[in-house]
Amino acid sequence: MGGRGVLLTSNLPQLQNLIKRDPAAYKEEFLQQWNHYDSIRQIFQINPDEQAQHFRELVSFISQVAQCYPKETKDFPSHLSTLLLDNYGTLMPDTRKTLVQNLVMLRNKDVITSIELLKSLFPLLSRTTSSNLRAFIRKTILSDIRTANLRTKNHKLNRAVQAMLFTMVERGMDAEVIGDKGKLRSAGPTSDKTANNGEEAMWAVILTKELWRKRIWTDAKPVSIVALGCFHPVMKVQSASIHFFLGSDDEKEDSDDEEDEAPDVRALHHRREVNKKRRGDDKKLQKQLNAAKQKKYNKNASTTPNFPALQLLNDPQTFAEKLYDNLSRYDKRFSLEHKILIMQLLSRVMGAHKLCVLSFYTYIVKYLAYHQLRVPSILVALAQSVHDLTPPDALTPVVQKIAAEFVHPGVGSEVIAAGINSIREVCRRQPWAMEDDLLGDLVEYRRSRDKAVTAAARGLLQLYREVNPGMLKRRERGKDASIGMSKGGQPLPFGHSADAAVDIEGLMLLEDHLQKLREEDMGDADNDGEDDEAAAWEGWDVETDSDSESESEGWIDVDSEGDDNVEVSDSEDERESAPKPPGETEPEIDTNPNRISTLATTKILTPADFALLNDLRIQAATKAIESGGGSRAKRKLATLEANKKAMQAGPSDGTFISENDILGPRKKAKADYAERIASIEKGREGREKYGSLKGKKNKESPSSSTNREKARNKPIMMILSSGAVRGKKKASLREKQQKLRAHIERAKKSYH
Repeated sequence: MGGRGVLLTSNLPQLQNLIKRDPAAYKEEFLQQWNHYDSIRQIFQINPDEQAQHFRELVSFISQVAQCYPKETKDFPSHLSTLLLDNYGTLMPDTRKTLVQNLVMLRNKDVITSIELLKSLFPLLSRTTSSNLRAFIRKTILSDIRTANLRTKNHKLNRAVQAMLFTMVERGMDAEVIGDKGKLRSAGPTSDKTANNGEEAMWAVILTKELWRKRIWTDAKPVSIVALGCFHPVMKVQSASIHFFLGSDDEKEDSDDEEDEAPDVRALHHRREVNKKRRGDDKKLQKQLNAAKQKKYNKNASTTPNFPALQLLNDPQTFAEKLYDNLSRYDKRFSLEHKILIMQLLSRVMGAHKLCVLSFYTYIVKYLAYHQLRVPSILVALAQSVHDLTPPDALTPVVQKIAAEFVHPGVGSEVIAAGINSIREVCRRQPWAMEDDLLGDLVEYRRSRDKAVTAAARGLLQLYREVNPGMLKRRERGKDASIGMSKGGQPLPFGHSADAAVDIEGLMLLEDHLQKLREEDMGDADNDGEDDEAAAWEGWDVETDSDSESESEGWIDVDSEGDDNVEVSDSEDERESAPKPPGETEPEIDTNPNRISTLATTKILTPADFALLNDLRIQAATKAIESGGGSRAKRKLATLEANKKAMQAGPSDGTFISENDILGPRKKAKADYAERIASIEKGREGREKYGSLKGKKNKESPSSSTNREKARNKPIMMILSSGAVRGKKKASLREKQQKLRAHIERAKKSYH
């Protein structure tokens, strides 16, 4: 028995295997190793370099068998965590890695919970200098949270992790804002290096963004964490947080997810050629190629703003005011790039939530000059911040400043086009910001010789023909606007709301369409109206109230005087199956286009109904054009198609604009590196290559001259002293006969 103990003490892997098979039989040997570990741990805390290898082996051994003796090893995870957090700077790199790996192993064996593991790993992200260990910790954190939320949301874990991340961001908020302008970039760290550099806050923002991008966290809590990072005194934390809301994440390429790695197309084709041919391999190859093409398209697609995150902001008005306060207070400390980032985020928050931060328009005026760097981005930020609730008095000086700086004969055509386009985008959102005299001057640019300026001026003219033709001269209003004004149509002043809607435009088309479908299905008596309505909702994510048992519950019968011709019913089939008085015939479909539809009072319109209504309106507009409807019908069709594209693109498509909307169509945009290389390659097609053509003529493939051709042009004095000539002179009669015979044989073969 004593020999067995000595053998097992010196062979930990064998003891580990035996303990896993029969824990009770080898408990004495385990306790011996546990006491040995406890004594070495106390020595290790004093001198970490002593017996480090043996200590790592004991830690790995106890981690493997900890689940067999939970009572004896209940303090073991806290030992590892304390060693990592308190003595991290004095530990050897191999020891750190071993302790982290064993903590993760304990979590995989359910010895510790996810919260206990993450409390130990989060502080290590900002303290470790090893890139491999940092990547391992990051991957472990993300995979653990994703696994916990795989089937259902683990709210307890999510709340605990979000509280830790929020604390990591909040810890350095009291520091002074240094900025990133000029010499401030190279400012040295203070004594608290971690807090000054913002490493903890940076990792908190990175992890939150990654969990949001993987759709693990989709509520308002992660948005609040990143929103707090927008006001962090460290510039890189601010920039990363702002990029999250702008949609241009820099951490996408840093993701360790295998799904982000696009497959190699050439390797797929090569594998298909060399491997054994099977029946289903072609389908698998095509599926992989389609997936690679889709990933490439998604990667090259332009970045779109993170619209859901903007909508989930808590108290957006206070958030916008803090952003502007941060921008104006540290104006001289921030670089232009960072100030533009803040402007873009502030403008998108103002546009998405229809907020009013009137001081922003006073601040942005000083950047409205055609020689200002990155002025298109500044104009985009200005246009996005305007909405229909913005006071026109605050925008009129801004519009006048743009017109004075950008629209005059002393600048180029591109500058004039950008100025008019920016004014158009501002006035599209708030038409009352324009003055009559300035509008008349800008509209006159439609006679310019430059295409971009003409398109910009015509766009502004068309805008005011639609929203407020009274500000235009009589000859510039157009036929439709003049007819509308003669009928008394006037735009609503600022602050006034439209009258209550009587009918949904084009709803009669949907009513007629449904009436035709009912007439076709009249013979089917089993068709139930409730089934039709359930089918209409199919495929649309709409929350329904399951508590309501009956649609008619809660309705009160009210006598309507004078409205005898209107019948309100909860079901379409009630009217069809109701007995008709004798002598009454089936009413025909009224084709009067001005009639008011009663479909909205008899049927709950689903999203599918509205999509069908839009298609019916497009079909009606197309028929009107074919029957000679004129330019008015064409404009109506274009508007309907644009609305359909906007609905398919999402809610943020019409809210945010890009620099191309401001710059407009240009003659020739500056080409990037890839476009220049493509142009060079295209110019080389069908052209002879540069260089000497000696020896390359009359050949199938281009090549230089052969050695035989070069030997013909050698000087005679060089040839006389060559080895070949001297060998011929010294050749014997036998050698000469052999060469002559070989020459004759080759000549005979060449003729046959």
